[in-house]
Amino acid sequence: MRSLIVEDKAYIRKGLRNLLQLIDGDIEVIGECESVKEAVVVTTTCKPELIFLDINLTDGNAFDFLEQTEHLPFKVIFITAYEEYALKALKIGAVDYLLKPVDIDDLKSALQKVSTVPLKVQKQNIETVKQIWNNEDHKLILSLQDSFQVIDLNELLFCETDKGYTTFYCNDGKKYMVSKTLKEFENQLSKANFIRPHQSFMVNLKFIDRYDKSGTIHLKNGKKIPVSTRKKESFLNTFLSWTKI
Repeated sequence: MRSLIVEDKAYIRKGLRNLLQLIDGDIEVIGECESVKEAVVVTTTCKPELIFLDINLTDGNAFDFLEQTEHLPFKVIFITAYEEYALKALKIGAVDYLLKPVDIDDLKSALQKVSTVPLKVQKQNIETVKQIWNNEDHKLILSLQDSFQVIDLNELLFCETDKGYTTFYCNDGKKYMVSKTLKEFENQLSKANFIRPHQSFMVNLKFIDRYDKSGTIHLKNGKKIPVSTRKKESFLNTFLSWTKI
């Protein structure tokens, strides 16, 4: 199998090449690249069958490269550092990946898996990963007991935390509980127009129907959310600014 290594760190490329020589003599490494631009040229010219593809490159990312070579028939094994968002996206898409530094047993497993997946299926799975990656600010990935759940933040009503657990309530009536505190999600939710009017809640501003001056938020689905005395002023400033947009 003709393979190409696309990775911006030389020591990772060298290590991967050495491991491939050790475990599979049928894999021929035809080249190494460290940028999107270089990888597009080599892939178009040399037509590799398998590409070991780093997610973050010197001049872009893996999906920039894949968009420019989507017409070519090759399979992909992603390479990534431990980035929680990237890993969850790859797992949801059921796409094979290697963590840096590459472990020989993980490499054997990835090669075995990628050899059994039809090219068409893998391209569809990669498209799922790409959509999640490109919508990072509007998607939240929850790690549930037996799966990863993608939440569209535009359809998330509110979150409630209690005793180290957080429950996410969606506009379609579904709810999901994770064993993490609300604090761990606060930064991303704040960027998506959520506000924390109480220590136990974060609320999507677009789903607020009205606010009682007594200190209660009424959501459009009828749910009531309390506003703490300490957070009342900051909530009102944000809420009144939002209503003027």
